[in-house]
Amino acid sequence: MAARRPVRRVVAAPDKFKGTLSARDVAQAIGHACWELGIDCTEVPMADGGDGLLEALGGANRTSTVTGPLGDTVSAEWRLARGTAVIEMARASGLALIGGPDNNRPLDATTTGTGELIDHALDAGARRIIVGLGGSATTDGGFGAIRAITAIARLKQVELLVACDVTTPFLDASTIFAPQKGASPAQVELLSRRLDRMAQLFDEEYGVDVTAVPGGGAAGGLGGALAALGGTLLPGFELVADEVDLYDHLDGADLVITGEGALDETSFAGKVVGGVLSIANDDGIPVLAVVGDADPRTVDRRHDELDVVSLVESFGSETALAEPKRCIEESVAAWLTAHAM
Repeated sequence: MAARRPVRRVVAAPDKFKGTLSARDVAQAIGHACWELGIDCTEVPMADGGDGLLEALGGANRTSTVTGPLGDTVSAEWRLARGTAVIEMARASGLALIGGPDNNRPLDATTTGTGELIDHALDAGARRIIVGLGGSATTDGGFGAIRAITAIARLKQVELLVACDVTTPFLDASTIFAPQKGASPAQVELLSRRLDRMAQLFDEEYGVDVTAVPGGGAAGGLGGALAALGGTLLPGFELVADEVDLYDHLDGADLVITGEGALDETSFAGKVVGGVLSIANDDGIPVLAVVGDADPRTVDRRHDELDVVSLVESFGSETALAEPKRCIEESVAAWLTAHAM
């Protein structure tokens, strides 16, 4: 794949480099490289519905003290602007808050804090609420969240959009995700029975069969619970793309530069790189992916669809991790100079 010559306008639409740079930082590095070469660049940080959603949709402007995943209080950032609230469930109920699966108590982990954030958003007058699922410590079927929302009837009067990047069924959440959250085989069995009971409860109380909702198992079943309360589950990338007007930004672009920390085949299954590639291909716009590291087999399979620049391959792993922003700027500048000037 080669860019059309010359490149006068670039859209930078990257995901975060997890644990290294935010999507905004990556977009700024791409933008800096473009501007130094006299190329116009529109920076559009992206996310797929998990962590990074809040930043991609404008960043936090509020903080609430809520119940953490294991019952301790946590300070959770969220956003409210022009009637739209943006909540990342991981900020209140995330595995990272307790230091990973080794510190988790899978049977006790609760989504209560996420429900409290939704409640705060309702109290603050939100007319639309976007909830990003991903990075959860929980497999409680959303039970904690539902108990924490004091005005279910009021929630049903607002637009509730739920961003997720999986299609896992509600009843499969325990077997697929709970082991990653520290659950033993015996605990997985107990959690499966709990989800079964929760599905029955949602059917009886709200008339919704959450087992039939694609993505109902996201965040340990929170996706299904929010669907039962009237929420609409959407692929996270598509929701973010609509919210940030990515489609309009691509109009007239000569090149799209996307990226993420590690590129492999999963990057093309609901993630940012694959989503950007799909949209750009529909418009006939070439794509460059700047990534921290890349699976060589994936790069080879996809070489007709996009160009890939790996920071690890170009600079070595130590430098790529220590100075990712500089590496991105230099990689983008070198590629543009070679292919698009």
